Parts: sequence; structure tokens; C-alpha cells
Amino acid sequence: MRLLRTASTLAIALAAAGCATVDGDEARTAAAAPSASAQRLQVTTQLPTNVRPLQYTIAATPDAPNLRFTSRVYADIEVLAPTDSITLNAADLEIRSASIATLGADGRPAPAATSARNISLDAEKQTATFRFPSRLPAGRHQLVIDYSGKINTQASGLFALDYDSPEGKKRALYTQFEAPDARRFFPGWDEPQFRTPYNLSVTVPANHMAVSNMPQAGVQNHANGTKTVTFQQSPPMSSYLLFLGTGEFDRIAATAAGGTEVGVVTKKGDGEKGRFALEAQRQLLPYYNDYFGQPFPLPKLDNVAGPGSSQFFGAMENWGAIFSFESILLVDPAITTEATRQRIFEVDAHEMAHQWFGNLVTMAWWDDLWLNEGFASWMATKATAALHPEWEPELGQVSGRESAIALDSVATTHPVVQRVSTVEQISQAFDAITYQKGEAVITMLEDYVGEDAWRQGVRDYMATYKLKNTVTDNLWQKIETAAGKPITAIAHDFTLQPGVPLIRVESATCNGGSTSLSLRQSEFTRDRPDKQPLSWRVPVIAGGLGGKEARTIVSGGSGTLAVQGCGPVVVNSGQSGYYRTLYTPALLDGLTAGFARLKPIDQIGLLADNWGLGLAGYQSASEALDLVDAVPANANPQVWTRVSSILARVYDLYEGDRQRQAMVARYASSKLSPILTRVGWSARANESSNVAVLRSELIGTLGYFGDRQVVAEANRRFAADDPSVTAGPLRTSILAIVAQNADAATWDRLRAQAQAEKNPLVKAQLYRLLGSTRDRAQGQRALALALTEEPGATTSAALISAVAGEHPDLAFDFALQNRQAVEGLVDASSRSRYFPGLGAGSSDPATIAKLQQYADRYLTAQSRRPADQAIASIQDRVRVRQTRLPDISRWFDAKRV
Repeated sequence: MRLLRTASTLAIALAAAGCATVDGDEARTAAAAPSASAQRLQVTTQLPTNVRPLQYTIAATPDAPNLRFTSRVYADIEVLAPTDSITLNAADLEIRSASIATLGADGRPAPAATSARNISLDAEKQTATFRFPSRLPAGRHQLVIDYSGKINTQASGLFALDYDSPEGKKRALYTQFEAPDARRFFPGWDEPQFRTPYNLSVTVPANHMAVSNMPQAGVQNHANGTKTVTFQQSPPMSSYLLFLGTGEFDRIAATAAGGTEVGVVTKKGDGEKGRFALEAQRQLLPYYNDYFGQPFPLPKLDNVAGPGSSQFFGAMENWGAIFSFESILLVDPAITTEATRQRIFEVDAHEMAHQWFGNLVTMAWWDDLWLNEGFASWMATKATAALHPEWEPELGQVSGRESAIALDSVATTHPVVQRVSTVEQISQAFDAITYQKGEAVITMLEDYVGEDAWRQGVRDYMATYKLKNTVTDNLWQKIETAAGKPITAIAHDFTLQPGVPLIRVESATCNGGSTSLSLRQSEFTRDRPDKQPLSWRVPVIAGGLGGKEARTIVSGGSGTLAVQGCGPVVVNSGQSGYYRTLYTPALLDGLTAGFARLKPIDQIGLLADNWGLGLAGYQSASEALDLVDAVPANANPQVWTRVSSILARVYDLYEGDRQRQAMVARYASSKLSPILTRVGWSARANESSNVAVLRSELIGTLGYFGDRQVVAEANRRFAADDPSVTAGPLRTSILAIVAQNADAATWDRLRAQAQAEKNPLVKAQLYRLLGSTRDRAQGQRALALALTEEPGATTSAALISAVAGEHPDLAFDFALQNRQAVEGLVDASSRSRYFPGLGAGSSDPATIAKLQQYADRYLTAQSRRPADQAIASIQDRVRVRQTRLPDISRWFDAKRV
């Protein structure tokens, strides 16, 4: 865990391979890296600290048909202390030669260069070391390296994506360098603290478009049918933000307010499918320019769409050239639902927020990854709410909070600011705690200091640290100064220690027209009932039904709060707090009785909180089911989404007990079918976008429960080739029901459709659906299919994951039996997460031992967290089935469903 950067805690930061000192008070030119905060701090590095890069010039020539590339890099460097060796990052590269020359005052290398006498590669450390005949003097030099590398078929380094077109098979190339994969494209200092300008050129077929972070500076055509595209020099940036894409592309563009050109790049023929995303960029850019107080500093901002998929990311914030998989960027009438349209906007908002939080200002090391991801998630919600309030994206923050609490309430959790020391740990840091807990904590702190003060603090942070690297405390200092109230101590409680506060409402007494609440802080945990609770300073907001809210800080374990009125009181009113709330039975009964009068955000929060508390044993699980029963028919669509998720979880807990599952399904139908009858299967004139989302979710949920009418209607439409199955907003929901209930003949028909499909988005979806069947025999067929070339290089892993959704033990066993083949289907840095993720949904205690054996054999002590998290998930599920299902069964029995 990284703590305050003070003299007393620096030893913690030194625990990794090494540390480089960064002093933000030093004067720097734009090219001098590394940069950092305005205070002196220690930055983790896995490289020697005697050399630093100043700028790169990279000239690459991909050989796409043979999945190879050749390249030369000119790295201007500064030798800080005399040395006869230089060590930098390199992975999967073949280095042919290296030489070094002194740079003159004019920045040009001396004519006489010295060749390296020895080049050694360390595959485990992902480094290359160059040894020279004599010691290099301190000063500036140019290191020139000739090398070649491989073009991957998964999204790491330079990678290829194949797709069908009217002219036949096509191949496009893209790069993905986050976290540590720039080293697969060029040898260099592949750590976020090293901000340098990049000069990139690429030689490609003459009919291909090349896209990078910056606009093109020039094109030179060659007689052999190729061309060399040179791009303008980039601002100083971290290596993981460099981007290159090349292929047969279309580009559509517009000019946003302020004059910046925004563009969407697609494979040829798909340009118009990017129109919705382009308009989103045009709206978002001026919003962010204003919010951050810093105009977007690059001359253009593209979003590049790639076919295929990755198991672990959908989009990447490369500066000036965002990369997104087509499924979350392009609007295709054949497949895009209203929910997907909203998701496209929100993802665009997330990646564009990174252009400031992450790109303009970058974390110094991966410990502070949340400075990128938590803030981009929070900013995306904020921007979407401002530009599309009708979507009510703020209601979705409760679901994000629940995702974080699911990880944060078991022993395998970690702090938001976490200790990262290995390549695999960097990859594993991209989780719900980094993203969703980060967003939840920011939401809570912004509410605590006030929206205006928070924005001013963010603007001051951007102005001070632009084109530099920072740590989390740099931000807290700016917010605290702008707000004029303490925030750092509260922020440290929620970011430097793991876990979830539990606020117990011990009593509520009405006197003189107000309710006095007695609050006690404990800790919510699902697997350590005897754990000594940690202590937090918790900002708490409480409000009566329609009354004025009251605020306090629960500190030292307890607090009191007076709320206007004497009716039911919601603690965590507005749901901005990151904590669970446990009421006395009498207080919760009052909220249940008044549930219909609560704000939708509080209805969702109460449902989520009490369901989590019930499953963890803090109260009867029936309390949450009473709330479900109290949901009125006219509830907000997102309230019904939460209800559906609770009922689906109950249904899954009864795995293997068909009688009990049928009982849950009958109750679900009694609650949800009338809502579907009201909204209908077809869109109505002037209906809200959220009603369209609700329709798809209701059909999908009722189909999941096996509702006879919904399943029959879905099968009827599929058999009749109804237009709603071939295209349109219900296509995905209908096909999911058909696939889930597929027998061998239906499975064969879906496969035939996938084989014949030319649209890459539709094709990938059909193959994933083949893995979602409840029929174990068809699941086995899907697994076997995944190891063939038929689904496509980036779809096969998703097909196996789809099988794991219904048959986790089957999928996990299959993956272990075919480990080497399956590893080839997954991004290299993500394999330690992929395999445990397949088994995490199991309810079989025997899978725990299999996961432990896998981790012991194939993972290091530093990289086994995903396996431990999967084990914790299974243990929790087993405990819930043993201890909570009897209570849940009694509740349903009493309902006589």
C-alpha cells in the first residue's frame, strides 16, 4: 500500500525493484522526463535510474500477412551518471544491432557512433541491456536500435484483427500498450513516469490509411506500392499512450466548439455507423474543455473502431487516438439496442475524460492507477448526466458501488491506492475497486466539499500538473485548498485502507418535530464475522421522506444526526456515500411501508444494501424481499433492473433445485409480466429511451426465468425469421432466450447463421451465444468449437467465458485440460485473471481445490490474487446456500407462489 510521500513512509515506496527521484520544483523543458508533482517524492521504477529518455523517433514497417514487423528507434537519452551499460524494457523483440552517439548542442548526433559490444535480453524481467566498450559520459546521447518483432493476434503490443468484407478476408493492425506492452513494439522506458515526445512513421500498403496520436505530417509514396506516413511530433506523454492503426479505413470528422477536429475511424464501408459516436465526441469535448479549465491540447481527437473483442477491455484512451472495439463504438441497426447506444456514449465519455485525467496529467506509477480510472468513470457519469439527463446515469452508480463492495467485503480485497510491483499485478489492478470504488469515493467527496469547490480543485490540479506525473495526495491538496475544509484525512481512510464501512442506525427518537439518530460505525464483511473493524471518518447524509437532508461526519466510531420530521429516515440519502447502512427492524419496516414515496436512487440503494446485508447474515434476507414486494408498478425502470438482478441471484442460488427455481420464476413472472404487458413488445411513439431499455431487460429477464409466454414468443419469432430477430432493438434479447434454451437442432441453426454472417459484430455475438446454452452437451460442443479457427482469434475466449456463465466447472476444467491452447486465445498480460474467472461462478466446493492447485502451479505469490478472489467467491456462495436459503425459502413459501 502506498502511503503519504513523507520521509517516514518512503521505505514503503522503495519496496519494489527500485525508485527514481522526481522533483517537480526543477525547471524542465517539454522533453525532459520523468516529470512529477510539485513536491519531492519517490517514484517506483523497475529500471536502473542512471539513464532517462528525452524523445523517441520510431520508423516501423509492418508485414501484416506474415504477422511480423521491422523497425528502428532513435532514442535521445540523458545519461545521468557515467556508465558502460543501458537497460530498458523490451519484450518479444529480436534486436539486431544498437549503437550510441553523443548529441551536440544542436541536438544532432556526432558522426562517430559506438556499437554495443553485447546485447542481452531478459525475458522474465522484460528488459534488454546494451553494454558498450567504454563508459558513456554523463550528458545527452542518441541510442539507435534496429530490431524486429511479432504482430500478435490478441490485443497486446502491435496486433492484428481479421474480419470479413464484401471483397473477402481483411486484416487491420492496431496497438494496445496499456499496461506494460509498448515494450512489445519498441525497446524503451516503458513506465508512466517517463513522459517524452514521440516522432512516429510507418510504411504501409499505398491503399491503407495510417492513424496515430497526431495528424499526418507527410506521406512519401514508393514504387513498390507502399507509402511511408510520418506523423507530427506528439507532446510529452507516457509510452502506454502511443498508438498506431493501419488498414483499409474510412474516417468521418467534425469540428467541435473550440476548433478541435474530432473523428471516427472505421473499417472501410462502416463510416456512417460511427456517426452517433462522432456526435458524442462533438458534444463532450467542449464540456470537458470547460470543466477542466484546460483546452484539449492536441490538434485532433480520433476514436478508432476495431473488429473483434478482448476479454478485459473494450476501449483505450490513447492520447488523440482512442481505440474502441466496434461493439461499443458503432451503431449498427442489426444489433444495437438503446442500452448499447447509451453505453457507447458513456464509454466515449470515459475515454475522453482520460485525455485530461491520465493523459494530460498522468499517475507516476501504477499504484495510483485509480487516478486515471476512478476519475474517468466518475467524470463519464457526470458528463452523461449533464448532456443526457433523460438517461439518468446517476442511478447506475449504485450498481457500480455494489460491484466494488462485492470485492471489497472479503479478505482478498485491496486498497484503492495499492502496491504494484510486477507486470501481472499491473494488469490485475484494473478491477472494480480501482474503477467503481474509485468513482464512489470521488462521488462522496465531491458531495462533501461541494460541486463548485471540487471543480475548482480539479482545475487547479490540471493547471499545476499538466504534462507532469502525480500521486494521489497532489489532488487532495488542491481540493482541500479550493474547498477550505479538510478532506485529506477522509480521503486517506477510503483510499489507503481496504474495506467497507457499516453505519448502524441504532436508534431514532422523535422530539419537537425532528428525528435524532444515533449512529455507530462498524465494518461490512462477508467472510470475517469476528474481524476487528477498521475505522473511517464517514460523511453521512440522512433525509426524511421529502424532507430536508442533514449531514454529519461519523468519526471515532459513532455520531448523531438530527433530521427534520418524524417519519421514516433514509441514511445515505442520495446514495453518494460508500458504505452500507443497517437499520433496526422497526426503522426498516417504516421505510418498506413508505417505499413508493422514496426517490428512485434511494429505492435502488435500499434494495441493494438490504440484499447485501441479508446475504451476509447481518439481518434476515427476507427484509430485502419485503422491499422487492413493495416496489410499485410505476417504479423507475432502473428500480426494476435492480429487482430483476435480486430475483436472478435467488434463482441461481437454487441451482440444482428445479422445484425452488420454478417457485422463484413464478414470483418473478407475477411481478414483472404486468410491467412487460404495459410496455409491450413493440416501441410506442414518444416513449422514453429508458422504457426501451426496460423492455429489452424485462424480456431477457423473464426469458432467463423460463417464463412460458416469453420463451414461447421468442421461439416463435426465431422459427418464423421474424424481422425482430434479424435486426432491431429486441434481436439480442430474443436470441439470448433462444440460445439459452437451445437443443442440438437449434444450436446447429445458430451456428449456421454465425458461419454465414458477414457482419463482424453480428457474427461475434452469434458465436458467443453458442456458449450460453443451459444444455451441458451443447456447452461441451461450444468449448470444442472455441479451439478451432472458426469463431475467430478474438472471439474464442469469449465463447469459453459464455460457457462458464452456465457451466463454470465444465469451462474451468476444459481450460485447464487445454491450457496452452487457451492461453493463446487471451491477452498475454491477462491470463492470470482469465482462468480463475472461468471457475469463479461455481457452487461446487471441489472447485476451490482445483483453483488452489492452478494458482500453486502456474501463478507466483504476487500474481495469484484473481485465483484467491475466485476462491472467496465460491466460499461465499457455498455459505449463502447453506445458511441463507432456508430463510429465503420460508419467505417464498409464505407467499404461496
